[in-house]
Amino acid sequence: MTEFINRREFLASVVAEAGLLMQRKALDTTRKFSLNYITASCMYGYSDLTLILPEVSKTGASALDIWPKVHGNQREQLDEMGEERFIRTLRKYGVLMGCITQYALEPFNLCDELRLAGRLGCRTIVTGGKGPKGLHGRELKHAVRDFLEKMKPQIDVAEDNGVKIAIENHSGSLIESAESLKWLFEFRPSEQIGIALAPYHLPQDGILIGDLIRELGNGIVMFYAWQYGMGSKKNYLKNRNCFKCPVGELWILNRCWRPCGILTTVAGRRYSCTPSRVGFLSWKLYRQ
Repeated sequence: MTEFINRREFLASVVAEAGLLMQRKALDTTRKFSLNYITASCMYGYSDLTLILPEVSKTGASALDIWPKVHGNQREQLDEMGEERFIRTLRKYGVLMGCITQYALEPFNLCDELRLAGRLGCRTIVTGGKGPKGLHGRELKHAVRDFLEKMKPQIDVAEDNGVKIAIENHSGSLIESAESLKWLFEFRPSEQIGIALAPYHLPQDGILIGDLIRELGNGIVMFYAWQYGMGSKKNYLKNRNCFKCPVGELWILNRCWRPCGILTTVAGRRYSCTPSRVGFLSWKLYRQ
């Protein structure tokens, strides 16, 4: 049986709904976009964690990205300290455990590391792709799909532990080009696997990179804000190395923040992008 409401009831419901919409709009306009920075332990070489952690907040970062050998040895230090002592040390300095970068284990051997990350409250593990290199077109498409099929056991463990696996585009890897990143994003079977975007390893074309960021959207979990500069391609004498500045990375946790444009510079060109949800932007040591 059809139920009818009178004019007064109809107007009251319209006013109530309008009020709710205005409240939601007010919340949206007050919610500010922010970039969250993370410090990579490898920027300190083999320095002790107790020396690195007090520096994290000074860089504008709130979290630590911990690296194993050879670029750092802080992941090995974690094992030596034990999980409980490591967590207490993080809390002492007010630092979050943001990421474990784990190339050494390779992508198909991450299950135990994912469980460790879950116990530590760490939401992200970065690794690389694995498969044939230098592919294009249909061959690349099939290789990326095969890679993701092999990653399913790792993805299941990631889902159980609330951790995201971020695959970095790296030179000399299956996942290297913009094309490979697009296939990775299209074929990923779960939001627990995403992308650690490194423009440094892509053609230095701001338009290409900006368009890629728009297309990958929420699939980007980490963004490496690396720049070409003195010493990035050519080795310098030790006294010149003292002038090299640390580089940065953008860690994106998919939190429900308001869409906002990012304006940045790549290879001297400025471009903007509008990801719909962004979280942690991370910077390895400093930002200007």
